[in-house]
Amino acid sequence: MAMPHLHLLSSFSPKPLTFFLHNHFGNPSSIFSLPSTNPRNQIGPGGRRRRRSRRRPITAQSKGSGNSADPPDRLISAICYFYPFFDGIQYGKYVITQFSPIQTLIQPLVPAIKVFKSFPLNGFLVFLTLYFVVVRNPNFSRYVRFNTMQAIVLDVLLIFPDLLERSFNPRDGLGLDLMMSLDSTVFLYLLVCLIYGSSSCLLGQLPRLPIVAEAADRQVL
Repeated sequence: MAMPHLHLLSSFSPKPLTFFLHNHFGNPSSIFSLPSTNPRNQIGPGGRRRRRSRRRPITAQSKGSGNSADPPDRLISAICYFYPFFDGIQYGKYVITQFSPIQTLIQPLVPAIKVFKSFPLNGFLVFLTLYFVVVRNPNFSRYVRFNTMQAIVLDVLLIFPDLLERSFNPRDGLGLDLMMSLDSTVFLYLLVCLIYGSSSCLLGQLPRLPIVAEAADRQVL
């Protein structure tokens, strides 16, 4: 017998995004620092003591070593955060259906989401492009490469909720309730990372996302 919350989902008026999610992802019941060195005193020429400078963490205001935050760098960095959000949009199938403000917020992104989801390998191709063309390309500033790497690490973490869904795939009862909570949490985390990461980059600030920032630091030289 269907659970009460599934009747609640059917009471909302259909929206284009809702139809899109159902068409592409099916019924909701079946989808689930770099380490810094410590400064040491050293004897320099002439017997003077000098202090080894500590490696500075990347900041949006740093101009040395290609860590600039010019308008093109800000725009590229802000766009990168849409990648994990588009790749994980299916985790919002419950939240988007139940909350109309979130539907209104996501509605302008529907055409881009459709293009991203139109081909199964698009996500993998975007991953390869971002990693090898941007992160591993010294022609881009470290600011751009760091933000791009944060977006990539965030997308890689989506493997874990996907594995849980494929392994258990509950259809009713407590298991379905837990899976709905997990999906909604993942989606809201992706949404917060998108808003915080993109807005910070557009303002010329450096977003450091929880969980992924340290991993991105280790990958960007």
